Amino acid sequence: MHYLVLGYDHPGEEGRRRRAHARERHLAQAETMIQVKAIFGTATLDNHGDMIGSMLVMAADSREDLDAWLRVVPYVVDDVRRDVRVHPCQAGSALLPTGDQAAE
Repeated sequence: MHYLVLGYDHPGEEGRRRRAHARERHLAQAETMIQVKAIFGTATLDNHGDMIGSMLVMAADSREDLDAWLRVVPYVVDDVRRDVRVHPCQAGSALLPTGDQAAE
């Protein structure tokens, strides 16, 4: 199953400080994910080009697996995010890795 995860950072300098503090752990954890897999992700920007959050399309066997991942993500644990929204979605075949069973 696929999920759209929308994360919105705390605004302003405080949000940027929190993101910078958690970024290395966030990137390191992304390389070790087993139960969920990032299909696609991008930073979201405000009208001035400043990062205000991110959008991820994730593959997981269940919502419970995705929620377990969200409980340990550094950007959530370190309160970088002021809001996280999750929606089931159907990723288009152009986004899916070839032969990846977890993403089908």
